[in-house]
Amino acid sequence: MSVPGSQRIAVIGGGISGMAEAFYLSARHEVTLFEAGPRLGGHTATVDVALNGERHAVDTGFIVFNDWTYPHFIRLLNTLGVAAQPTEMSFSVHETERDFEYNGHTLGSLFAQRSNLASPGFYRLLGDIVRFNRRATRDLEAGRLPDGMTLGDYLDQQGYGEAFQRRYLLPMGAAIWSASLDDLRGFPLAFFVRFFRNHGLLNIANRPQWYTVKGGSRAYIPALTAPYAERIRLNAPVAAVTRDATGVTVTTAAGSERFDRVVLACHADQALKILGSDATPAEREVLGAMPYQDNEVVLHTDTALLPRRRRAWASWNYRLDRRGASDAVSVTYNMNILQRLDADTTFCVTLNDSQSIDPSRILRRFTYAHPRFTLEGQAAQARHGDICGAPQSHGRTHFCGAYWRNGFHEDGVWSALRVAQKLGCDEPAAPFEPPTAIPAHQLLPDGGPGDMG
Repeated sequence: MSVPGSQRIAVIGGGISGMAEAFYLSARHEVTLFEAGPRLGGHTATVDVALNGERHAVDTGFIVFNDWTYPHFIRLLNTLGVAAQPTEMSFSVHETERDFEYNGHTLGSLFAQRSNLASPGFYRLLGDIVRFNRRATRDLEAGRLPDGMTLGDYLDQQGYGEAFQRRYLLPMGAAIWSASLDDLRGFPLAFFVRFFRNHGLLNIANRPQWYTVKGGSRAYIPALTAPYAERIRLNAPVAAVTRDATGVTVTTAAGSERFDRVVLACHADQALKILGSDATPAEREVLGAMPYQDNEVVLHTDTALLPRRRRAWASWNYRLDRRGASDAVSVTYNMNILQRLDADTTFCVTLNDSQSIDPSRILRRFTYAHPRFTLEGQAAQARHGDICGAPQSHGRTHFCGAYWRNGFHEDGVWSALRVAQKLGCDEPAAPFEPPTAIPAHQLLPDGGPGDMG
């Protein structure tokens, strides 16, 4: 039975943005979802591991979300009836070329390396943390963070020490956005501080509770895709999209199909490639200003990638060594902590440090592309209306994806909802009811608010 005003809409991309877009639009329109790969989910990638007689579902991309800044994603889970469980979001830094490490989760783990109790430099680091949290909050609230300033310029201007920058703030940001320390110094200042403030990372006690999807993040996919399951095209990379006054032509290896509209829910660079010569000047400018970078991700069981002292093991473990600031982030996620895995084996997920992992302990390898955030990209984000439903493309082309905001799962859902509302749809009126929060008790901000996806 057709719905009045219903249209045939193609959604390109089977990550969280594309799946959520198709879910919202299916309430009114006939949606066909095109996914280039053999599975749905994108960075929602759960791996089944059988080891030593045990079976576990281990996440390797999207892992965590919280009850402060993921309202649309949580509402979606409630609508779908998908269960979540609380998790610990702790953060450690360890240096491989010298014996230095800490974990900010508790007072005991903060001084897991007992020699730090007598280290003036370590206390200066803690003092800079408190000073930055207070100063950055005041500057943000007073409007004293210039739009054209980078994080690195601000840190140098305010005289923050190298230890604070290299052993705390930049590693935490690098772990959140899967970026290098040099990339973090180039981040838009106001964007960074606002993000940290909104996620409670500038607070000592008042912080959000974090959760994981029970049974692995892929658990939400069947319910999310059920309304349009028969119109999902896997292994169907889109070669081209062309627009005209009467519709949209989507071309794959199987041929060409006509639709009333198209939603490009893939990465910005992928969308630009699909549009090819049909891209408008505005689309080239906006999408071209939001680049991506590849990160190697390895699922393994080599605990040598974690801090030397077990009490310093955290959910997120950043590794410093002799590599320059421009080199890729090296962070290892302790999945037993994050997913509350009841296992004799410690499962780890490491970004960009495969050469340090015992090859015999590697279970799976992946490559994930993450957006890079720059001042130019921030300006491009504000131009969504210039290309989404724009007359230059006959008003038939729309764009969504996590890159339009902060790069995380909530941002993918938010972006999908923004497009869906333009096309006459909205999210179900499910209540926002996150699980009861566990009181925060950590000494330092616990860890990255990113979902690693």
